[in-house]
Amino acid sequence: MSISTQSLFNRTILRRAVLDALGKFDPRVQVRNPVMCVVYAGAIFTSGLFVRALAGGGGTSAGFILAISAWLWFTVLFANFAEAMAEGRGKAQADTLRKGRREVTAKVLAEPHKGAVQRIAAAADLRQSDIVLVEAGEVIPADGTVVEGMATVDESAITGESAPVIRESGGDRSSVTGGTRVLSDWLVIRVTCDPGETFLDRMIAMVEGAKRQKTPNEIALNILLAKLTIIFLLATATLLPFSIYAVHAVGHGSPVSMTILAALLVCLIPTTIGGLLSAIGIAGMDRMIQKNVIATSGRAVEAAGDVDVLLLDKTGTITLGNRQAVEFICAPGVSLSDLAEAAQLASLVDETPEGRSIMVLAKQYCKRRPRDLESAQAHFIPFSAQTRMSGVDIANRQIRKGAIESIARHAAQLGGSFPAELETAAQTIARSGGTPLAVAQGSQVLGVIALKDIVKPGIKERFGELRRMGIKTVMITGDNPLTAAAIAAEAGVDDFLAQATPEAKLKLIREHQQGGRLVAMTGDGTNDAPALAQADVAVAMNSGTHAAKEAGNMVDLDSNPTKLIEIIETGKQMLMTRGSLTTFSIANDVSKYFAIIPAMFSGIYPCMNRLNIMHLSTPGSAILSAVIFNALIIIILIPLALRGVKYRPMPAAKLLMHNVLIYGIGGLIAPFIGIKLIDMALTAMHLV
Repeated sequence: MSISTQSLFNRTILRRAVLDALGKFDPRVQVRNPVMCVVYAGAIFTSGLFVRALAGGGGTSAGFILAISAWLWFTVLFANFAEAMAEGRGKAQADTLRKGRREVTAKVLAEPHKGAVQRIAAAADLRQSDIVLVEAGEVIPADGTVVEGMATVDESAITGESAPVIRESGGDRSSVTGGTRVLSDWLVIRVTCDPGETFLDRMIAMVEGAKRQKTPNEIALNILLAKLTIIFLLATATLLPFSIYAVHAVGHGSPVSMTILAALLVCLIPTTIGGLLSAIGIAGMDRMIQKNVIATSGRAVEAAGDVDVLLLDKTGTITLGNRQAVEFICAPGVSLSDLAEAAQLASLVDETPEGRSIMVLAKQYCKRRPRDLESAQAHFIPFSAQTRMSGVDIANRQIRKGAIESIARHAAQLGGSFPAELETAAQTIARSGGTPLAVAQGSQVLGVIALKDIVKPGIKERFGELRRMGIKTVMITGDNPLTAAAIAAEAGVDDFLAQATPEAKLKLIREHQQGGRLVAMTGDGTNDAPALAQADVAVAMNSGTHAAKEAGNMVDLDSNPTKLIEIIETGKQMLMTRGSLTTFSIANDVSKYFAIIPAMFSGIYPCMNRLNIMHLSTPGSAILSAVIFNALIIIILIPLALRGVKYRPMPAAKLLMHNVLIYGIGGLIAPFIGIKLIDMALTAMHLV
């Protein structure tokens, strides 16, 4: 089971959306959207006028009133459908997650150690702090933290990724999720949540669009639309007494009917954006889900669009995460093959990525295979934080590999010294962003190995894109300032924080926020939790600790630190979509005036026909065509609202001009074409 991308008009989602759209005719639902609530009231009002016309009241044709009333109802229905479509995609994903639930039993332990099982309990009966044992082939019954053991876990039920992951006690890989399966070995897990509060439960709640809360910008736009609606309502209300006065003044014509006034009001108010606003917000969260990112709220998605400072961890985000051996530098009088052989022997049992890369590099210069270590009675010296070196004692040879200072001290203790040429080489490596390791045999220092953090391909171009968006990038690393500066320059970040501690990260975020900036950060460890809690957009890795996931307002199921860049692009895309469609909607309304206003007053003031620049057939056809177009444009724009407007990094002034040219002018032109075509169709079918 994975959170997959649903096709835009999936048949199942369509069927559910149609039913949900009908259910949204409930007045308690309509009142939440001020613009569409006015359209809803207009539809009810014109329906009443139609009943009155059937009874012989009023001077307007019952057929014309019915047509206007029907298309007002369709306008509300189409807006309901847009919102239901956006919600339906989230509900379909939630249904997929629910299917993954299983009736699971748990082996509850009396103490946090593998041993005699105290009792067997249903997963639903587990409580926070319970200790459970999960063995190979069993499903983890609840979210928790590994307190003993190490095992491979299949997390495809949550992430969709088939590759198993390692989970073990201690460190940043101790967090496990209920519903995933242990593939090998065993784990003793401390439950970290009560029933109904699991990560899977939260995921289901988060992906259901119906549970989404409106974001601050969305609320502000709703208030603006409500004010515009009130202004146009008052303006429309004045037209009835004005038309009555005009009829008496000129002595011919008839006052504007209530049906036409209702049609005018609906066409004047920003119904297009009013009908699509909720769908845009819900679709923004849905696009996060498609990227395998769970956002706790629409507020987090929106904040991502406004971020202007991005904090990125160096290891695994900017660099590949594993340092690679790239060069051997020999001491005076030492051959390259001798240095390569010693480095190879010292790295034979070094299973770190750095150790394996030294073995690969050594094979290029050392043609001999490693010696038969059993016959030579080799004794390996493991790496320790105290000595900061490792090595091997073999056939009267003491070979050591480690930090420059450690090897220099080791050689001095045996009566040797560290060559000045190698000290210079080590400093050069450090200044270039690499890490120097020294190799010694006994008291003789043989040479230096240059390890380099490999910057990810294309990452410099991505940072260039962020810079064009107006986002400052800051690299966070535990390296010394010299190394950090070199990597920052190579990667193209704007700034860096070296020798970073949890306190330093927190201080940096607060300094940026005090300057009025929005900060985004990614993290996976317990030491990242304070900074994640402080950041405006905090993306926790699913593979990280429970503390990190609790502190973040988003969880990346793929545990890919570079996903933060995509999250920001998605947030900006949502804001751009809302701005573009708002521009289109307002421009759209301007054009509809030229269809309705001349038709309303042409009977009183014949000169108004000069404003009929679309050459619409009759006043009735003009008004009905405008109302039909007003409804259909919502349906036409649903795919754009759900997919979003493609974001292009550009300055704010240029972006505004782009919106005005594309969506402003487009919004002005589209109604002229659409209304004219509808008018021609109505006339051809003799419906007006």
